[in-house]
Amino acid sequence: MHILVLASDYTLYTDELLKLNPSLQLIAGNKPSDLIDAGRECSVWLGDPHLVAELLRFGVKPKWIQSTWAGITPLMADDLSHDYILTRAVGVFGQLMAEYLLTYFLAHERQLIERIDHQKEGKWYDRQPGTLKGRQIMIVGAGDIGCCVAQMLVPFGVNLVGITNTSRSISPFHQCGTLEYLPRFLETADYVVNLLPNTPQTQNIWNATLFALMKPTAIFINYNKNNETN
Repeated sequence: MHILVLASDYTLYTDELLKLNPSLQLIAGNKPSDLIDAGRECSVWLGDPHLVAELLRFGVKPKWIQSTWAGITPLMADDLSHDYILTRAVGVFGQLMAEYLLTYFLAHERQLIERIDHQKEGKWYDRQPGTLKGRQIMIVGAGDIGCCVAQMLVPFGVNLVGITNTSRSISPFHQCGTLEYLPRFLETADYVVNLLPNTPQTQNIWNATLFALMKPTAIFINYNKNNETN
């Protein structure tokens, strides 16, 4: 089987694929313009969506595209062909995201940056640190990654609130609601984490009106690289 690997870290993917199956025939790179012929030859592509989208614009397409990202927004552009099987990476980013966010939660509560600055200056930092216990953490986008983040936060005794695409109860959240509940939930949140997918429904959803509803001390963490925050 001929597989095209089109990714910024293409060597990482080719190494792992060959460990799984040394007989695979791989063509790899990170420049779409250099891989037009390879795109025609390979019926299966593994790649970063923004690079794959660029290659598709040269008029070549496979039977199957496996995205290296959880998001696939670049491939949804109106000027691109969509008549192929498209799968995305799920179930692999939750742990990384949870650790990333936990780092920032704890750094804020423990005033880590301020303590480091004082330490550099040889000064004693005597302010009392905060704690995550009892904090209300709102995860806007309680999907696969959001649930993994929430699960990691359970031992810290936080109050977990989730925004979902449909109204339903999800463990380990204490309360869940759809986007229509967003304004009400924002009023009591200590931390707001945006994990919403980039869709027409979420474009510019974060605006001055919503931010004005939040407590002055609330922390907003936007992880998505999209047009949701205006």
